[in-house]
Amino acid sequence: MTFVVFAINGLIFASWASRIPAVAATLSLSPGEIGGLLLCMAVGSLVALPSAGWCVNRIGVAGTIRLASVLITLAASGVALGLALHSVPVTGISLVFIGGGIGLWDVSQNIEGADVEHQLGRTIMPQFHAAFSGGAFLGAMLGAAFSAIGIGLPVHMLGIAVLVLVMGLVAPRYFLPHTPHDAAEAPTGGKLFAWKEMRTLLIGVVVMGATLSEGAGNDWIAKGAVDGLHQSESTGALVFAVFVAGMTLFRVLGARLIDRFGRVAVLRGSMLTAAVGLALYCWSPDLWLAVLGAVLWGAGAALTFPMGMSAAADDPRHAAARVSVVSTVGYVAFLAGPPVLGFLADHLGVRNALLFIGIPILVAAVLASAAKPLTVERNPAKD
Repeated sequence: MTFVVFAINGLIFASWASRIPAVAATLSLSPGEIGGLLLCMAVGSLVALPSAGWCVNRIGVAGTIRLASVLITLAASGVALGLALHSVPVTGISLVFIGGGIGLWDVSQNIEGADVEHQLGRTIMPQFHAAFSGGAFLGAMLGAAFSAIGIGLPVHMLGIAVLVLVMGLVAPRYFLPHTPHDAAEAPTGGKLFAWKEMRTLLIGVVVMGATLSEGAGNDWIAKGAVDGLHQSESTGALVFAVFVAGMTLFRVLGARLIDRFGRVAVLRGSMLTAAVGLALYCWSPDLWLAVLGAVLWGAGAALTFPMGMSAAADDPRHAAARVSVVSTVGYVAFLAGPPVLGFLADHLGVRNALLFIGIPILVAAVLASAAKPLTVERNPAKD
């Protein structure tokens, strides 16, 4: 069921993202106004992510997923109502709560994934994130199909709301029991201790390099092919597709690489592969070399985020707080990076602007040793 929870999260996000053109038409919004509307979802996620660890420690992983599913269901219904009424305020407020629900869901699913890894004694987190990518692909395809056959976005959102509610209430029944952080064993520093841990913050910086890479690729690879290589919009979409395909494939296969070569070596190799792919995509005058660059870029970006989640959750006692910190740092970059690149692209062109993310990618490669597996000391009094 953990795979299903990851896939549903991807489905939620892509179901909305795939219909953004329909939202713009329904609400008569300009691109800049759509950007403001999308910011509402980002604000909701950024508010929820830091508090998600606290929530998991209070009501458990299963309880947090259930809370998130109810929140998303109500908010998706609000989006449907806002679109039916052609109301930007109702839609925007509802998106804030969808973002909050997704943030709670995201931290919870990664803690559950880490618990499964600990139970199995082998790497499986990248495969969970591959399920997320698969869910996102399915959501995008459903959005395209519903648009083609004339199913309106309000009906689409209501359907997603029902699915999220059912799966969010049923799937957690099959979760592993998660033992919350024991206050008696808490590191010094109070409730915000994880924000003061150098290792946790450095893992966040490593994950930031990956989320900047992934977010920039999602938003700008197609546009870069159209503007920089003078290709059609359909060709740009195909370049984006191979980026996603490379990412998904390596998330499926990556666990074996991590178990064989170790987390730090694969992190460094991933970031260096992403840097090479980025450079090839940005500097190549030829479409096919740019496509090869996109594949390498996607492959390099695939494993760092799931490995960062595993590293943050090495100690199950404090996994909730640390995963929350790393997720927050990563998502700030994921959400803030692409708009900044858009500003740079206005002055430098898309492909030249994308070169700037090479800096955090290389920083992540240098700091990869922060994700070295943590040896958890056992308390004999509890054995």
